[in-house]
Amino acid sequence: MQDVDPPLGTRYQTPDGAMLLHRSGTGGPAVVFLAGGGMFGLYYWNAHNLVAEFTTSVVYDRLGTGWSDEADLPRSGTQVTDDLREVLRAAGVPGPYLLVGHSLGGLYARLYAKRFPAEVAGLVLIDPTHEDIVDRLPEDSARWLRSTSTDDLFPAEQLDAMRAAYRTTFGRALADWPAEIREPLLDQGFSPDVYRRSMRESLNLPRVFGEVRAAGPEPDVPTIFVSAMGADRFAEELLPPEARASLAESNRIKHQLYTDLAAAQPETTTQPRTTTQPRAEVRRVDDAGHSGIVWLRPDAVVQAIRDAQG
Repeated sequence: MQDVDPPLGTRYQTPDGAMLLHRSGTGGPAVVFLAGGGMFGLYYWNAHNLVAEFTTSVVYDRLGTGWSDEADLPRSGTQVTDDLREVLRAAGVPGPYLLVGHSLGGLYARLYAKRFPAEVAGLVLIDPTHEDIVDRLPEDSARWLRSTSTDDLFPAEQLDAMRAAYRTTFGRALADWPAEIREPLLDQGFSPDVYRRSMRESLNLPRVFGEVRAAGPEPDVPTIFVSAMGADRFAEELLPPEARASLAESNRIKHQLYTDLAAAQPETTTQPRTTTQPRAEVRRVDDAGHSGIVWLRPDAVVQAIRDAQG
């Protein structure tokens, strides 16, 4: 998947293919960013750089996305979390890790923590996908999450129009990034083949939801949900009026899911805490939306990471 050379990172061989990983900073626990569905590790470059000022920070591309090797998408949550474990080992990044998962990456982070609890020091979940969201959303909003084919959703000509529109919008959002990072990222992310493949990554969500439910209890680690309750001002023109009207209700539903999940965490813990360090909490961010929260409010993300480190 190297139509464009990556501006940063090294490709490490894993059992299922070579994966791109970029590491900066020193210290521990290492912070590992898990990108949203179809996104690449370097889309989190701004927050990654801030985190690297006080600890080791890692971004990577899942197989089938970014500059990692191609793979049949979608992949199961078990495959994705196994891949992450393998690439961290191949790159020599020692655990335990503080996993920072955005959107679909948040679901994968929780699955990793359930499967390998001894390897996880904490979780920061940035507007994460929740396994019960489909049952709570209105049908028109839930249709995407139930789909198993991009062809059912978008004809080829519509997908091309979306690709062009999103490239322009993302370019505007990343306008103040160094060109040597921004331009290869946009060129790779919105090339026709890579963009179409990336749309497939989220097409097995019902299966991944089942994997998360079956993986057992939430791990006993500090967990912070960062809940995006606003809209992304750089992307407002991409939303039709009816979608904008339902956004507030969708935000309310997912915020309640995060609140319920945080409240259900066991009160006992094997790690010492003070009353100012709750085991699980939810933080609202009212001036950013789901897609752009890391770009618009990296301060909120980084503060959550610092606090989860203890």
